[in-house]
Amino acid sequence: MLDGAPAAAAKYLSENIDSENLEEVNLTPGSAGTDLPVTSAAGGVMTEVSHTPEKKFGGLMDFTYGTNNLSREFIRLESGEIGNTGVRSFFSFSNTHNRSWMGAGINDRKHIDFGAQKDWENGSTARVFVSWNNENFVIDNYPTEQEFYRYKHTGQGYGRSADPSNANYWKNNNDHWNQVFLTAPIHVVLPARFSFDLQPYFSYGTGYDASPLGAVTDENGASRNGINYFNQNATRQVGAVAKLNYSPDNHNTISLGYWYENNYTMQSYPQSYALPGGGAPNPMNLNYRISAGDLQDAGYEIHSLFIEDTAKYFQDRLTIHGGFKFVMSNTWNRDYYGRQVANRTEPLPQLQIGYRINEHNQVYLNVEGDYRQPSQVDLGWLYTDVAIPKNQYSIKEELGWRYHDKYLVIDASFFNYNVTNRIVDQYVGMNNFRPFSIGNQQMRGFDFMIAGRSIHGFSPYASVEYLHATQDSNVLDPYQGIMLHSAGTQAIMAPHVMANFGLTYTYGGFFGNASVHYTGPQSVSVAGDQRIPGYVTDTLSLGYHFKPFLFAKSPTFKLNFSNLTGSIERTGAMGAIYSKRDTSTVWSGSMPSYTGYGNSFMVTPRFTMAGTVSTSF
Repeated sequence: MLDGAPAAAAKYLSENIDSENLEEVNLTPGSAGTDLPVTSAAGGVMTEVSHTPEKKFGGLMDFTYGTNNLSREFIRLESGEIGNTGVRSFFSFSNTHNRSWMGAGINDRKHIDFGAQKDWENGSTARVFVSWNNENFVIDNYPTEQEFYRYKHTGQGYGRSADPSNANYWKNNNDHWNQVFLTAPIHVVLPARFSFDLQPYFSYGTGYDASPLGAVTDENGASRNGINYFNQNATRQVGAVAKLNYSPDNHNTISLGYWYENNYTMQSYPQSYALPGGGAPNPMNLNYRISAGDLQDAGYEIHSLFIEDTAKYFQDRLTIHGGFKFVMSNTWNRDYYGRQVANRTEPLPQLQIGYRINEHNQVYLNVEGDYRQPSQVDLGWLYTDVAIPKNQYSIKEELGWRYHDKYLVIDASFFNYNVTNRIVDQYVGMNNFRPFSIGNQQMRGFDFMIAGRSIHGFSPYASVEYLHATQDSNVLDPYQGIMLHSAGTQAIMAPHVMANFGLTYTYGGFFGNASVHYTGPQSVSVAGDQRIPGYVTDTLSLGYHFKPFLFAKSPTFKLNFSNLTGSIERTGAMGAIYSKRDTSTVWSGSMPSYTGYGNSFMVTPRFTMAGTVSTSF
């Protein structure tokens, strides 16, 4: 969520906003507000708040240089209050350039953010945030198990080629993307204990992904490299949440609301010849066109009503939040062969109870239902002879305890999830995924977090999660035509243990932060016949805040390091597969998927370092 609007349509958060313009990032595990416009929040919600424009003229600038020829420039200008209107705004621009860490390739990104805000004396507010993102980057090759071990033991890479005559040439594997994102939340304080919130949002993207087709014979009998495309002619998300709030007394706040959302994608899969010097032409360039390919459109429309009440009693020691949301969803996809539609409804109850025992201790209980449906882009990868997956539905319970004093903050909780019609995604190449259902699952475990307040400049942090997730259903593997005996096995991509440790230090102008993360072994196939071992990752940041100098109000120098040990580990699967014995499941390099060689994986990049100089003015 970004300023109350869904931001999951972007594959990376930076497509919507630059990190310098993020004022807050909050992660709420295991719970999502009844009024939030989300369709997939069973595990929790990450909410981001954009930068609040300053009341005085000024700005911020920074420059970064690092490993892999990374260079990045950022500048933000603050208007201050414009006249006597009470309106203030900011405008920022960033430019990023780097090369691929594995194999050949160059990546470029340009980004603009704009925000404006007006506050009224009675507490009403209105703000708008708009961003534009343009990027051209190499689509990484995600190695198979065999390619990974070859790289780990011999150093032989699996990246894109620098040879223009090679089908796997990096310019044959490019992603070109343009996107606009907008959100404009309004809060109006009304008489007689009423208030009104309106949260409109909009995003629109267009671009294409290219991947090798292999050698193709043209009309003159010559052999030429061909290019496959995933051409996103248009991907649109538009919606709004309207909510009327009423506080009948000092204990209760009641909200009644309506959520509408419309998602749409139009995409095609043309083929072209590569350019004479290598590289993928624009798929709309008819001079190189081989085939227009299939054309599909897909999407869904949501109508939802919700009501919620937050009540506080016993001097606000007891807080009870109850809510109910009813979602009506109309989903469709269409291709040359037909059209299919699915009309579905989902009841989503929610109950949260928190009780503050004393100034140090609090206990809490969360019970709710959540659902998930495939995105419009993922639906576009389903031909109409494949049924639209049923919505995933989760019922979850969480019981926890929080403690805080002047030395420690502790949070411990137990949780249980029952998931029906679990939806997972199969990687189909070109940074895209196809959804499929694997039946029912159960997940239970506990989370524990402890953080220490600063002692002599040191602030430690540690957390651990134990997860026992099991597959409750046997699953039909359509590639082998057999029933996988998966019931009772460890759920796919659900490691039993995850742990984090961090240490922050500040002294005078000096600051530093170190972190270590551990993820336990996990299954990467529904059948459980392919797994990856546990792994450790690490990061380190060091910096110094200098005293103001001339126009520079906060000159700062910072160094960021990652993978200090240079470890070579698989950090996860790119998607889900039924079995490592399947064919037609995974793309890798310039090889077609039908060769069949198990899953493909994300790998920790080698040691990286980046230095940043920044200041406000």
